[in-house]
Amino acid sequence: MPRGRYSLYDPHDRSPLGDEHFQCATGPSGWRYVSQITSPSGTPAGSVDLAIDDLGRPIRLQLQSADWQVRGAAIDGVTWVRTDPTGEHAQEGNVPAHAFTGTSPAFYVALARLLRLSPGGAATRVRLVSFTAPVLAPLTVDQSWTLVARTAHATDNGPLEVDEYQVSALDTGEQYAVHIAGDVVLSAPGIELEDLESPPSTFARPA
Repeated sequence: MPRGRYSLYDPHDRSPLGDEHFQCATGPSGWRYVSQITSPSGTPAGSVDLAIDDLGRPIRLQLQSADWQVRGAAIDGVTWVRTDPTGEHAQEGNVPAHAFTGTSPAFYVALARLLRLSPGGAATRVRLVSFTAPVLAPLTVDQSWTLVARTAHATDNGPLEVDEYQVSALDTGEQYAVHIAGDVVLSAPGIELEDLESPPSTFARPA
């Protein structure tokens, strides 16, 4: 069960946004990731609880940020309920999309699991609903994912396979790289892995 800490920063000017203290685990029914987010001063700033099934579909998402809350799941595309800080109003949403995304590293791992790309294969287009702190307003985005390379690195616990993805934002043309080992993001825009207490878990490769 990997545990660790990601540092979060603005990918444009690298100003610090805080830390995400996480733990995650694979199981026979899928994968679960939970985290607590702190501000640069160390105060609580939110949380993430994401569970996916064995096919990578989001079966439960719970986000909290600045008293805003989102609960969602893969139902008729993706469906969610967003609650305001007072708790008096709840807004429901539904989009024919593949999954959710946001600033948490959890979303990269979940989407990689959903797509199950092969190295050197064709780019795959996905539609996602993004939630961004602090107000977690939903935004539908289209991306293209390509698994550029899969490289084995020697470690004390045996070979560690690292997948390098190229992600393209189809609305702006922006491209960036994401490096994932098992269920841990090694690097991505705005994300750096700072501490890891145990090796990443591995997913079974598709037959």
